Amino acid sequence: MLSVEEARTRILGALEPVGAETVALSEAWGRVLAAPVQARLTQPPADVSAMDGYAVRAADAVEGTRLTLAGTAPAGHPFPGSVGPGEAVRIFTGAVVPAGADGILLQEDADAAGQSVLVKETVRAGRWIRPAGLDFATDETLLPAGHRLTVRDIGLAAAGNHPWLSVHRAPRIGILATGDEISLPGEPVGPGGIVSSNAHALAALVRAAGGVPLVLPIARDDVDAIAEAGRAARGCDLLVTTGGASVGDHDLVQKALLPEGFKLDFWQIAMRPGKPLIWGRLGETPLMGLPGNPVSSLVCGIVFLWPAIAALGGRPNLLPPLRPARLAEPLAENDKRAEYMRARLSTADDGMLLAAAFPKQDSSMLKTMARADALLLRAPHAPALAAGAAVEVIVLSELGL
Repeated sequence: MLSVEEARTRILGALEPVGAETVALSEAWGRVLAAPVQARLTQPPADVSAMDGYAVRAADAVEGTRLTLAGTAPAGHPFPGSVGPGEAVRIFTGAVVPAGADGILLQEDADAAGQSVLVKETVRAGRWIRPAGLDFATDETLLPAGHRLTVRDIGLAAAGNHPWLSVHRAPRIGILATGDEISLPGEPVGPGGIVSSNAHALAALVRAAGGVPLVLPIARDDVDAIAEAGRAARGCDLLVTTGGASVGDHDLVQKALLPEGFKLDFWQIAMRPGKPLIWGRLGETPLMGLPGNPVSSLVCGIVFLWPAIAALGGRPNLLPPLRPARLAEPLAENDKRAEYMRARLSTADDGMLLAAAFPKQDSSMLKTMARADALLLRAPHAPALAAGAAVEVIVLSELGL
């Protein structure tokens, strides 16, 4: 069995980012940049006022002095002249500072009467002036390639004068659930059957990771049905199967796909939950076979599928971040497999995260998965730990899950 780290390294090493496309800025949120965004202008393009008031020469604007009002400078309408000795120009936030001025007299620090302005507070040179290029300069790199765009980034790209952006196409992820026993939500459940939850949960995980899920019809435990589904998924950037990844008589994924050109890399991971995990390639399409147990499927989706989608989408080697925490309750020693335990989080008085693992960790229990705040990581052969011991967790909300 491979370690989690080795398996993930082999998965990510086999993936290349999908191609780029150009999208309107209004459609770019959440997308990953395929090329850096460079400023097309300087911001601000000239020295501008940071406040409403009067543009003045600091040497003249001493408390008690009266200045002569020479004109007005609204935003977008620069004052055409310059500020001479003893003069002031009425100015508004964002307006270009007139030539000759080197400070701003705030309007609340002035009394204006007709063409005269009384200085009530001495002005310091440079005060309340935003110099040209304070934010960025022409050709400056504002956002790097491989960056996933946030709301704030959209504003920055707009300020840099970009109406369109080059981004990686959202990876298309085929999802194929297999098994005679499963039925779709809302359908009649046969004797010994269960409702299929894996495909729906994985589709949501794909969206959270920046991909586009393509949920295929359920494939029954039949070699021909699974092979046909595999052929239907050839246009995907990655095919994910659930169920049929083990070695039972009805675990048919590998058997069905081998005649279709499937080449296996590995299929067992030293982790719990999620030991049976297939990784290989179906022709040109990478294939990840996840376990059928719903919690195992989701945990493997977080550990392996989430970074795989990130890599396809232009963010290589991006792993679910690990956060330090302390145990809220003691834990027994671990066995030879890495364990990802569902846990609830709270915050200690010192601000540190406290992690409490659910007492039952059965891989069929979706309720505890839904109520978990984090996955608590335990290394193979980890010793028993007392309450307060240091651990690491994956905070699920940080992944949008």
